[in-house]
Amino acid sequence: MSGKRESVVDVQGTVEDGFEPVRDAFAANFARRGERGAAVAVYRHGHKVVDLWGGTKDGDAAADGPVPPAPWEAGTSQLIRSASKGIAAIVPLLLHQRGQLDLDAPVGTYWPEFKAAGKERVLVRHLLSHRAGLPVLDTPLTPAQAIDGVSGPAAVAAQAPVWEPGTDHGYHAQTYSWLIGELVLRVTGRTIGSWIAEEISGPLGLDLWLGLPEAAQSHVGRLASVETPLPPASTGLRVRPKRTVADAYADPDSLTSRSFAAISPAPDENAPAYRAAELPASAGIATARSLARCYAALIGAVDEHPRLFAPATLTLARTEESAGPDRTLLVNTRFGLGFMLHGPASPLLAPGSFGHPGRGGALACADPESGIAFGYITNGMQKNVTADPRAQALLRAVSHVVG
Repeated sequence: MSGKRESVVDVQGTVEDGFEPVRDAFAANFARRGERGAAVAVYRHGHKVVDLWGGTKDGDAAADGPVPPAPWEAGTSQLIRSASKGIAAIVPLLLHQRGQLDLDAPVGTYWPEFKAAGKERVLVRHLLSHRAGLPVLDTPLTPAQAIDGVSGPAAVAAQAPVWEPGTDHGYHAQTYSWLIGELVLRVTGRTIGSWIAEEISGPLGLDLWLGLPEAAQSHVGRLASVETPLPPASTGLRVRPKRTVADAYADPDSLTSRSFAAISPAPDENAPAYRAAELPASAGIATARSLARCYAALIGAVDEHPRLFAPATLTLARTEESAGPDRTLLVNTRFGLGFMLHGPASPLLAPGSFGHPGRGGALACADPESGIAFGYITNGMQKNVTADPRAQALLRAVSHVVG
């Protein structure tokens, strides 16, 4: 008897009664959607109801190598790329909540050097809603410059906007790091990574970092690029980008390419130095359960911890600031203050949801109406920016459960 043996992934973890469809969808990601190693967690009304993981720790591990690949474990964390932006956005919103930051003040009020090159009227809210007109750098930074804490802020302070600030929006893929990071430093005297560690991760007991400590390096899986399997023809799903979007990514002179290439050449995301860098746009590291727990704390109490966002702050987080054609991504996007909002380009749980995806896989979000907070991480980076098919399958399963 012969034939191809199907590889079965042993899904670990727990789900509460009623949430079994999430486990089924998670297992199906390995069987049908190219998953290599991943974790997903869900909180509802401050209580953890899903905590699952499976596959291999490293996305580039060879299954047929001389040494068996290390398994994904309960404490495995992963770099989450742009899902970091949502975590970073919590900081200025909490500073505003505490009366330390005026969202309608010019950025130059806190950061005088930023006023250069016609940016005197760029407001704090413009940075958070991708309306500052600063998605690119005329002179890209090297990977070493990007993480030195000085070159990035100096570059965006000197950069002239590519559109009139406040009049339109376009995703600030990399420059968001230095814009938000330096603003927080000027307001608080602390780096944004230190602020998150002391004010959020520490009190909530999170394995979530913006600036990974040396002691945690061994728990982080390695990222690798993987192909996105084509869906069955009958589904009608399209996983390849529109031709115009693909052309923009292929054109080195386009706003799209230049935005993602603000660091050039592309950094090694698995390098310890990159993981240790405080890059709010792209280098956050977390477990899935910590992402879900963090978002749960934004919308309600978690265990003995009171909610982080006051009702007015929660309203700010998910009130639309930018919507429509995105000059960088070339699709219709919706942003609140630092968070992506539910829409066709980045479907979340429900119309009132807010969160942020990471290019190639990760997603974290919350839906105040249902009390759901969701976190998904993966080591297999597929070719997508805002709507990964694996994360979407898990969201659909959660939505099915909560109605």
